[in-house]
Amino acid sequence: MNNLIKIITKDGSISFRSEKFNENFHSKAGAYYETKNKFINPSRLKRFQNKPINVLDICFGIGYNSALLFENLKIELSTLNWYGLEIDKRPLNYALTDKNFNHLWSPKVIEILNSLNLKGLYKNKNFDCKLMIGDARKEILNIPKELNFDLIFLDGFSPQKCPEIWSYEFLSQLKNKIKYEGYLITYTSAAAVRKSLKNLGFNLFNILPTLSNKNYWSDGTLATFDNHQNNPYIKQLSDMEIEHLNTKASIPYRDPTGEMLSKEILEIRKKEQQFSKLLNTNSWRKKWKMA
Repeated sequence: MNNLIKIITKDGSISFRSEKFNENFHSKAGAYYETKNKFINPSRLKRFQNKPINVLDICFGIGYNSALLFENLKIELSTLNWYGLEIDKRPLNYALTDKNFNHLWSPKVIEILNSLNLKGLYKNKNFDCKLMIGDARKEILNIPKELNFDLIFLDGFSPQKCPEIWSYEFLSQLKNKIKYEGYLITYTSAAAVRKSLKNLGFNLFNILPTLSNKNYWSDGTLATFDNHQNNPYIKQLSDMEIEHLNTKASIPYRDPTGEMLSKEILEIRKKEQQFSKLLNTNSWRKKWKMA
């Protein structure tokens, strides 16, 4: 499949490994498991029943996050305005040829995914969906300026592999596209991403981990401007996590032109870390007894 290797995760759902990024699309625990616990549960979709909802899915990939979103919203009960950003159409195209992937979803969701795959859009009286193919840094500029989102899913490869979508500048774009009470949800708990979001004015919450392991302390990050949350899937950052935001790991990824290559972004950050007087991340790990 030309640099994409199909894998079966622990919950039986398919995923891929990118040889280009040397990284899996999903955790070994399971693609469906990750989608449910790291994105859909924290979204609290029931609050949108019989209400309109705007959603932006960045790094759409195979389509799990939005497929489960579509499934949970119930097409006949919700009005959805959805945008997906993705640079590579192949993962969804390959997934739709897999029986196990197709069996996860209702016929209506498969209809939506097939339409997005073939035409880049799906539209009926309740759902208006557009999949935009290209560099997310550029494609986000093509979303109507007046449109702000209730939910933003940020699900690209890890910051060390694909820093372009985790830069302070790109996150600034997302700040301008989210409603006050909206949720920006990502699987990462990387200090650089969290510190950038904090500096942009977001309130940060830890997505509660579903696996029992002392070194597995987070299922990701929920960022919102609204600090009054009644969400059983999140909690305030712990003292350990707050201290993490004052280590060298918190130095942001910078992409001021919005056109820099990964290696350039990583090199600039590496040099800044070398000269930084912030706490060494290894010292932070030792203090909190993490492997």
